[in-house]
Amino acid sequence: MALTRLPEQAGPSSWDSLPETDPDDPTVSPVVEVSPVVEVSPVAVGGDLIPATLVGAYRRGIFPWPAGDPVVARDMSRRFGAAVADGRIPNLSPDRPATLDLPWWCPDPRGVLPVGAVHMSRSLRKRLRTCGWTTTVDQAFSEVVRGCHRDDEYAWITPGLVDAYVELHLLGWAHSIEVWDGDELVGGLFGVFVGGVCMAESMFHTHTDASKVAMVDCDARFGQAGGRLIDVQIVTAHTRSMGAVEIPRRSFLTILREARDAELRLVCDRLPVSRLVQSEAGTS
Repeated sequence: MALTRLPEQAGPSSWDSLPETDPDDPTVSPVVEVSPVVEVSPVAVGGDLIPATLVGAYRRGIFPWPAGDPVVARDMSRRFGAAVADGRIPNLSPDRPATLDLPWWCPDPRGVLPVGAVHMSRSLRKRLRTCGWTTTVDQAFSEVVRGCHRDDEYAWITPGLVDAYVELHLLGWAHSIEVWDGDELVGGLFGVFVGGVCMAESMFHTHTDASKVAMVDCDARFGQAGGRLIDVQIVTAHTRSMGAVEIPRRSFLTILREARDAELRLVCDRLPVSRLVQSEAGTS
């Protein structure tokens, strides 16, 4: 299965009006200078979630992280409203008043998992050897996205974003890894694949370790296809335990620019997860 689509296939983008900053130029911010605390500020607000806007963002290393809860939205407005009003944070919807319920982010530093560097604990390797699970690609994309949805104040996968990612999937930009216990979907992850960089958006599990298995499987399949980097955006305790590290945003954008037009093909067959530890026997 081909993982890449030509940029022009997505259509005109809301990002076309903003210059793409050269990440190798140390005199400017890698995206846009928005405040004295660049790393915690959105790089833009507004716009829409049509495929062209999403693809244009991901190709620049930018991703949507909506304020799904009204309390969070009010806090966003309090913190960044002035910067939006005076133009320090660009508004992708100049024809209407800007709101901060659709902010776009490009954090610095950036959390990444170099392909081939995923860490498997002793217990995870045991799980892989003995659970009997299998994995697939793109067999249950909508179910995986909905499995990643959370019903709390940190929920960012809004219904509109679910629909947007499903549309990206139908167009060949977004993909999922599914973990199966027989015919039961027990975990998975989804993301947007931009050439040699996998923008991993979210994971879920209903059985212990199933989300970790999805990440290990993604690393193996993506690496086999020639992928370079799995983007996890922000390093958490969970992703750090699996080998995620922080790199400067400038470094991330440089790698993305080098790799985003690569043509990759991913093996999509249903495969046993036990294969992922066949070469790991005896290690700890």
